[in-house]
Amino acid sequence: MSDLSQGQSTAWRGAHLAAAVAAVLVLGLAVLAGAPTLIVAGLASAFIIAGGFYVAAERGPARYRATAAAPVPDALQLPDAAQAVLECLDDPLLLLDAAGRVIFANHAAVSIVGPDSDRKHISAVLRTPELLEAVDRTLNGAENETVSFTIPVPVQRHYEASLARSRTLLGAPVLIHIRDLTAMRRAEELRADFVANASHELRTPLAAVSGFIDTLRGHAKNDEKARELFLEIMSVEAGRMRRLIEDLLSLTRIELNEHNPPAGDVDVVAVVRDAVSALAPLAQADGISIAIEREEPLFAVGDRDELTQVFQNLVHNAIKYGREKGHVRVRFGQFDSFGKRDSGQVFVAVEDEGEGIPREAIPRLTERFYRVDVKRSRERGGTGLGLAIVKHILNRHQGRLEIESTLGTGSTFTVFLPAGVRSSLSLSPS
Repeated sequence: MSDLSQGQSTAWRGAHLAAAVAAVLVLGLAVLAGAPTLIVAGLASAFIIAGGFYVAAERGPARYRATAAAPVPDALQLPDAAQAVLECLDDPLLLLDAAGRVIFANHAAVSIVGPDSDRKHISAVLRTPELLEAVDRTLNGAENETVSFTIPVPVQRHYEASLARSRTLLGAPVLIHIRDLTAMRRAEELRADFVANASHELRTPLAAVSGFIDTLRGHAKNDEKARELFLEIMSVEAGRMRRLIEDLLSLTRIELNEHNPPAGDVDVVAVVRDAVSALAPLAQADGISIAIEREEPLFAVGDRDELTQVFQNLVHNAIKYGREKGHVRVRFGQFDSFGKRDSGQVFVAVEDEGEGIPREAIPRLTERFYRVDVKRSRERGGTGLGLAIVKHILNRHQGRLEIESTLGTGSTFTVFLPAGVRSSLSLSPS
């Protein structure tokens, strides 16, 4: 190659390297400044084009022109610098080739498409008809569009995907930018549920309090005995309303965060001991003894505060509905990883000696405001939300609740949770 040709080749590579670097900087600034999705997508496409020109320039202008005129390659390669920039995005981002195969998925997209999506067709990693139809339309030349879709399992999540196609980049890839709308949708639903539930459940105690106030202002104004009685009832009803609102707010907060599983190990034996200590005065008032049948730690993956609420609710129910001067037992255990149904899980079982629960009522126990014995529940200060709170906390922890009961004998509420790292290390065949 002559000095002149070599100089032209060097100039060619230098010019396109500068273009690629400039595009990286512009894209990074656009992401940090919160630019709209389509602008970011356009800049990303421009960056990839510039990077592609630079890679082609390494082979010389003539060879690049020949490549540009050649058929679309079977597998596009995204430059490393482009991947590094796109990995900085907090939102899921996918890049598809002209055949609809995934050629890039950033770290945020792994939770949606899985860790092994590379070179797989989009229909193999995302089975949502709305998005797949939009991808087909975009690959067939449709304009950029936005679609909404839902992934129902393991916890229902709502997404919005913006699709943009580059007509100039080799292979005509499609850029898919996905926004997680789960928290927004849940907030809207929970606001409506809170208003509906609060208005329904607060109506009765508010009517009672209003009635007693009217009575005290009227013919019972000077009746000291009636006044003391009515004030006591009003205090009870006000306490019930306060507990109801607190439980509704707690349930709303838990449901709002249900799609984000916790991380970290928690010693469930220590959590149960704390819960039992807080409820000791209630147990002593009914003459009920509580036995915790484990001394050594047992670790589960979870949030300590939420698991404390789970076991407080279960032990409190065992005290409220157990036999007077009876016993409550709390058992612990874990499953090994040698063919057991619940491999790698720990369990906590709370047993009481109450009257038992009718078989037909058991599936409904975790429904909001469902009570087997409405009168007794209200007399003992129940809101009908305790087991609903337990269910949603366990959903967030990827656990579950099993209920067994025999009329006249008692009930057992068993919580299953993923084993923590320290408990998993101790699992052995049984």
